[in-house]
Amino acid sequence: MAVKSSEALAGKALLAKVKENDGLTKRELAKECGYYTVSKEGQTRVNLAEFYDALLAAKGIQLEPQKSSDGRGREASYTLTVHKNGQIVIGAAYTEEMGLKTGDEFKIKLGYKHIHLVKLDEEGDEEGEE
Repeated sequence: MAVKSSEALAGKALLAKVKENDGLTKRELAKECGYYTVSKEGQTRVNLAEFYDALLAAKGIQLEPQKSSDGRGREASYTLTVHKNGQIVIGAAYTEEMGLKTGDEFKIKLGYKHIHLVKLDEEGDEEGEE
């Protein structure tokens, strides 16, 4: 008997169920683990993609980045690209993480293969200097 789709297995329970039912087809196995929905007409639809995602997650493999806390689906990659016009854009994810506010100013320090942004205080001095 299949598990209801609202009770889909995950983690160790999913791996154990897959292991004990190794003779089933992938569709039967997905349904047995609860990865299906029943339409109004009573037709059963097996959700193989969700089943595969749950299997990968149970094995500790993640193919897509997790959704960020703001729900946009992407996380900061900590890499930048120089645009055709020569500009480098630092996205909102980075400025929010650093606690920056509109109007904050920085001094640009160029090094060999790196750029340092040093935040300036209200008087235009580097923060942390005395």
